[in-house]
Amino acid sequence: MKKRRTAFIVAAGLVLLAILAACGSREKAPTTTERTAAVPSSETGATKREEPKANDTRPVIVAFGDSLTAGVAGRSYPEQLQDVLDENHLTYRVENQGVSGDTSTDGLARIDNVIAAKPVLVLLEFGGNDGLRGIPVEATKKNLAEMIERLQAAKIRVVLLGITLPPNYGPDYVEPFTKMFPELAKKYHLAYMPFLLAHVYEHPEMMQPDGIHPNGAGNQVVARDVFELIRPLLSRTHS
Repeated sequence: MKKRRTAFIVAAGLVLLAILAACGSREKAPTTTERTAAVPSSETGATKREEPKANDTRPVIVAFGDSLTAGVAGRSYPEQLQDVLDENHLTYRVENQGVSGDTSTDGLARIDNVIAAKPVLVLLEFGGNDGLRGIPVEATKKNLAEMIERLQAAKIRVVLLGITLPPNYGPDYVEPFTKMFPELAKKYHLAYMPFLLAHVYEHPEMMQPDGIHPNGAGNQVVARDVFELIRPLLSRTHS
């Protein structure tokens, strides 16, 4: 069991290291505007989002996070989640507000965009880039808490999607980082997932050729995992 847990953390850490490498290791992350100008929207997954049709009155679910949410190539997990909702005759519209490379500070700076979408549910996924840059856990936790509080103050339900770090960051950093997600979930009474890629990272056929990010098949599994997590909330949020 201990060996499997170690393998889980190492593999998860490799995923996160690759995310940071793919996003570009920078001392200062560029603004959303700079990223949009520098990278085509097809690569960021959400720097240019499609506006809903005027007659689309479906309640909105916002997927909010970094590259794991935005998607790298192929169909992102929010796109796959839309398929799952449609298959189950649940009339929600999933809006992808993921931006590759974002830290929790970037997410907090974008929270007004999420609130403006007037979602009934937000899938909150941040923290990986913070951890890999060595940002103090308390700072990341504070940013996540503020995002959660802002969303809850706007009467928006929040689901927390967790991430982890490689063990070479040391137990003094990794342990509080890992505990941050269940602690926030408990404090704010949130449904949460410990690790978003738990069921795909060990399967090469579900990953991109880079062996880092999920491909369409992998994101389909992620989407179904997320769906199972939020399924009990949907009947309560859908008016």
